[in-house]
Amino acid sequence: MISPTLRTRPLARLAAAPLLAAVVALTLPTARASAADATPAGGTPAAVAAAFRQGPVYVDPRVGGELPKTEADRLAEKIKKADKPVFVAVLPDAAEYPRATLLRDLRSLTGVAGVYAVRLGTAFNAGADHQVMSNSAVDNLKGAVRRSYAADATAEVNAFVDQALQQAKGHAPASWEASSGGGSTAGLLVAGLVVAGVAGGGLLLYRRVRKQREARERAELRALRLVVDEDITAFGEELDRLDFSPTEPGATDEMREDYTRALDAYDRAKRQMDAATHPQDVRPVTETLADGRFALAVLAARRTGAPLPQRRVPCFFDPRHGPSVSDVNWSPPGGAPRMVPACADDAAIMSHGGQPMTRMVHTDQGAQPYWSAGPAYAPWAGGYFGVSAGVVGGLLAGTLLGGLLSGPAFADAGDVVPDAGGRPEGGEFSGADFSPSDFEGGFGDVGADGGGGFGGDW
Repeated sequence: MISPTLRTRPLARLAAAPLLAAVVALTLPTARASAADATPAGGTPAAVAAAFRQGPVYVDPRVGGELPKTEADRLAEKIKKADKPVFVAVLPDAAEYPRATLLRDLRSLTGVAGVYAVRLGTAFNAGADHQVMSNSAVDNLKGAVRRSYAADATAEVNAFVDQALQQAKGHAPASWEASSGGGSTAGLLVAGLVVAGVAGGGLLLYRRVRKQREARERAELRALRLVVDEDITAFGEELDRLDFSPTEPGATDEMREDYTRALDAYDRAKRQMDAATHPQDVRPVTETLADGRFALAVLAARRTGAPLPQRRVPCFFDPRHGPSVSDVNWSPPGGAPRMVPACADDAAIMSHGGQPMTRMVHTDQGAQPYWSAGPAYAPWAGGYFGVSAGVVGGLLAGTLLGGLLSGPAFADAGDVVPDAGGRPEGGEFSGADFSPSDFEGGFGDVGADGGGGFGGDW
């Protein structure tokens, strides 16, 4: 039998960690506001992350001229004064800072929920935990500063920070205050004791909430996997029924390209679903399936000589029906009427007063239309219908799912579905427990869209 003493030792060590950090801080000289001098030349992502735990700004000494010490100190002080979890690094474009993984590595190694901005050589990128700053807000802001300030690193990072400080949620990491120096030894020791006590209880609460969230996400992902697997299977059956050969008489290069896009979408959707580990990972799968079905619709039009279809969202009643062709008047039970997109068959049914067969999904209360099945199906619907144009919120107004998707936390296209609870606030420690999609995107020089090359996507 494990003794109670042995059982409590790991937690005791964890709870005492902040106290040990405070004691160690007593032996250190007063820290600078900028972390640039804290790390030797030729840094690594781990060294940058270590500096981020001491302060918000890191400048690799090899590019010190890009953001001089006085400017770095001023920027760090501005971030600390705003009490927001915003991190800034100015780094050389060197092998030890790999473009493909840099942003995610910095977030993982720092372990703090927040906004991360990196100037790498002349390129710029940023990412943020979605509960701290929305994906689209980050994308729009980084694109704007790339286009406006690419030639001036100081102006670029300051412009980004000024906006991010107004939009970021949460607070500065407690470790910045602990490493800022000053104050009496006794005061620091008392503060360390208080932090140790609070951290012990906070750690237990965080672990409990995280376990609850993980259990909920596993259950939601299991339910979503059943639905998406059905969607993928239905798309595969459409490909089998297509009866198209790239070498058949009359086949054109455009037809072959459409067919290839559909096949690629089928394979990609399967890979994406196999790799899904969180409910929000389902959204790109249904986006891929929507792309594949549109490719099939274009191919069908080319083969018959019909006008090419306009790109529209899938059929509202069941996305497996393919792209919509028109809007029809519909209202949910007890709800107000609204126009929804429908495929040709469902539009014809509605025009004769009938009701199309809707997509049913499993719930604890039995089979339900997807819009009445609860928030677990938000990533599935968001991938098909998109939120950037307010489509889902408007279509599903008055339904259980519509209430979630039209809320402010899900109001822009880049956002993933908000957690029901448990995600650490900005400035709080989460280790590597974060959504990698929050830290993806192009890392490049200025282009027409603010994106560009330099390694493509993260």
